[in-house]
Amino acid sequence: MSKDLKEIAFPSRNMDSQLKRMKRDWVIPPINVPENSRGPFPQELVRIRSDHDKNRSLRYSVTGPGADQPPNGIFIIDPISGELSVNKPLDREHISNFHLRAHAVDLNGNQVENPIDIVINVIDMNDNRPEFTHQIWNGTVPEGSKPGTFVMTVTSVDKDDPKTANGMLRYKILSQNPESPTSNMFTINNKTGGIITVAAGLDREKVPQYTLIIQATDMEGNPMYGLSNTATAVIRITDVNDNPPEFTAETFFGEVPENRVNVIVANLTVTDKDQPNTPAWNAVYKITGGDPTGRFSVPTDPTTNEGLVTVVKPIDYEISRTYVLTVEARNEVPLARGIHSPRQSTATVSIRVIDVNESPYFEPNPKLIKLEEGMMPESTLTTFTAQDPDRFMQQSIRYSKLSDPANWLKIDPNTGRITTIAILDRESPFVKNSLYNATFMASDNGVPPASGTGTLQIYLLDINDNAPKPNAINITALDGDLNPNAGPFAFELAHRPSDVRRNWTITRVSDYAQVSLKIGFLESGIYELPIIITDSGNLPMSNTSYLRIKVCQCDINGDCTDQQHIMAAGLGTGAIISILLCIIILLILVLMFVVWMKRRDKERQAKQLLIDPEDDVRDNILKYDEEGGGEEDQDYDLSQLQQPDTIEPDAIKPVGIRRLDERPLHPEPQYPMRSAAPHPGDIGDFINEGLKAADNDPTAPPYDSLLVFDYEGSGSTAGSLSSLNSSSSGGDQDYDYLNDWGPRFRKLADMYGGSDD
Repeated sequence: MSKDLKEIAFPSRNMDSQLKRMKRDWVIPPINVPENSRGPFPQELVRIRSDHDKNRSLRYSVTGPGADQPPNGIFIIDPISGELSVNKPLDREHISNFHLRAHAVDLNGNQVENPIDIVINVIDMNDNRPEFTHQIWNGTVPEGSKPGTFVMTVTSVDKDDPKTANGMLRYKILSQNPESPTSNMFTINNKTGGIITVAAGLDREKVPQYTLIIQATDMEGNPMYGLSNTATAVIRITDVNDNPPEFTAETFFGEVPENRVNVIVANLTVTDKDQPNTPAWNAVYKITGGDPTGRFSVPTDPTTNEGLVTVVKPIDYEISRTYVLTVEARNEVPLARGIHSPRQSTATVSIRVIDVNESPYFEPNPKLIKLEEGMMPESTLTTFTAQDPDRFMQQSIRYSKLSDPANWLKIDPNTGRITTIAILDRESPFVKNSLYNATFMASDNGVPPASGTGTLQIYLLDINDNAPKPNAINITALDGDLNPNAGPFAFELAHRPSDVRRNWTITRVSDYAQVSLKIGFLESGIYELPIIITDSGNLPMSNTSYLRIKVCQCDINGDCTDQQHIMAAGLGTGAIISILLCIIILLILVLMFVVWMKRRDKERQAKQLLIDPEDDVRDNILKYDEEGGGEEDQDYDLSQLQQPDTIEPDAIKPVGIRRLDERPLHPEPQYPMRSAAPHPGDIGDFINEGLKAADNDPTAPPYDSLLVFDYEGSGSTAGSLSSLNSSSSGGDQDYDYLNDWGPRFRKLADMYGGSDD
C-alpha cells in the first residue's frame, strides 16, 4: 500500500451492558479532485479502513452515483485495502460533486461498521471560453445625444465556476467603425457590458451607423491566462428633427381662371435632410399672409412631400386680379431644442387670376309682382333686367322667354320690358295658390357666349269674374272579386230620405262617379248621403255606403268660415238634446243637495236651542268669581247658586290678593236674570240675550285663552257639595222642589225629598 494516502477510518463503537451505542458520526471532510486530470488512471484518492480489520478480515465497498449507479465506474475501491480511486477524468461542468457511501463487512457479509458518507468535489479548471448570448447585437441612440447616454447592454456567459476567476468576465471595445468624428464615441462597462456614449457629435446625416467589436475575457480579464471571445455590436443612429424643411425657391408662380374651385395653382417643393417618410421629414404647409378670406389651402402630397396650392373658394377677377401668398413650411413634429427655422422655410406664391366670360344674372331672382287678374293684352307689367358681372368686357345682353306655361307674356329682347299678350286669369290651371311663374333668359355676346335665367312670379289678386256653380266630388269603389264580377260599378243615390235626390245628383264618369249639388244653395252643415253601389257580376251585388259631405261658406283660400256651426251641426239634434238634459239633471241634483244641507243645519240648531221638556235642566247661567272654601259640612243654600251676583267678591278675598286672569275692576255688564222655574220655550231667548251681553263685555277674557288660577278663596257661603250625600245633616231641609227641576235632578229628589225610609 501507498504510505502517503490519506486515511479515512470508520468511527469506533463502545459496548455497555449489552447495549450498543453508536458514537456521533464523524464529519468527513470532502475530497477535492481536479477536473480534466490526465492520469494515470486509476488514480488513488483516499484509503478507508476500520479498527476491526486488526483481528479479522474485512471487505470494503462504495455505493452511489459514480460508483454502482450511473454514471457507473467512475470511482472504484479495493475491497481488501480500502483504497478509493478515480477511474477516468472528471468534468465539473457536467457533474460538480459526487456523494458516495462506504461500507465495511466481514467475510460472511455481516456489517461490522455503520456506512459513512464521502463527498467528492470536482475542482474547476479554466477550460471554457466566454460565450456571447448573441453574436450580433443591435442598438439605437438618437443623434445629438449627450455623453453618458445609455445605448444597450451585451452579455456573455462562461461555463466555468463563477465563484472563481475562471468564470469572472471583463468586457472591452476592441474597435469602432467608422472612427468619426472620433475613434472613441462609445465606452463599455467592463463588468456589466453596458455601452454608453462618451463623446458628443452623433449626427445621423453624417454617420447613420456604428459597428463595435466587443471582447469578453475570463480570469477577470487577465490577457495572459484568461480565455476570451468577441461579438459585434451594431449601433444605429436614430433621426431627430434637427433639420427644418427649406424651399427650393424664394418665389413660386401660378395662375387660375376665375370662379374655379379645387384647382391646383402651384407646386411648392422643399428639401429636408432628416430621414424620409418620418414625422421629422414630412412637411406641413401653412398660409401666413395674403389670403384674408381663406380662398386657398396648401395640402401636402404624401408621396413627393410637395405643397399643393389649391383654390377652395371661387375667385372673382373683377374683385382681385392677383394674389400674393406667404407660405411657411414646417415638419409634423417640432424642431429639436436649440434648432430654429431659417429664412428658407418661408416662400412667396404669386397667383394671377384669368378673366373668363361670366353669365349674366337677374337681381332679384325670383322677382315678385302683385297684379289684379283680368289685365288686358299689351299691358306693361314690369321690367326684368340682368346684370353682366364682366365689367372689363364690352358686351351687350339680349332677353328671351324661356318658360311661359299659359303664353300670357312677352319680353323686349333689348330692354327686358315684360308685357301681356293675353288676359291674366287667376282661375287658370297654370296658377297655383294665386301665383304664376314665368322664366326668362339673358344672354351676352361674349366668347363663348354665356347666359343666365331669372324667374318672374306674378301674384294675381282675385276679382269677381266667375259666377257660382256647384262643386263636384269624385268617388270610386273597390271590389275584392275579379273581373267580370267586379267593375264597372253602377252608382245611384238612395230614395230615402227624400231630400237626398232633391238636393244632390250623382253621375258616372269612366271608372268613377261624381257627386254634385243639384240646387244652387244649401245650408251649411255635414250631410250623409246614402249611395248604392252595384257591381257587374252575373248575380249583381250591391252595397249602401254613406258619404259624409261638409257644406260651408269658404274664404279666399278655400277654408270654411263657419267651422263652429258645422261642428255643432255634425253632432246632430238628438245628441245636443241629450247633452242639455244631462246638464239640467246635474244642476237639479246640485240644487237639491244644497237645500238639504241648509235644512239639516237648521234642524241641528233647533235641536240645540229647543230642548225637550223632559231633558230641561232648569239651571241658570252663573258667573263664577271665586271657587269657595274647603269641603265643610253645612247647609246647602241654593239661593247662592241662583243669585250669585248678590255676593260681593271683594268682601271674601283678602286685600291685595288677585288671580292672574282676574278682570279689571270695571262696571259689570247687566246679564239677564231668569226666574227659578222658567218655561222651557224661553231658554233659547235667554241664552241669546246672555250671549249678546257677553260679546259686548270689554272685560271678559277670550274663551280660548289660558286661565291661570293661583288663589281659590278662603271660604264659600254655599257650603260644600259633599254634604249632599251626608246622612248626618240636612234632615230638616225640604227638597221637594227638586222634582220641579227636571229629570236630571230626579235622583236627588228621590234621595232627599222622600220620606224618612
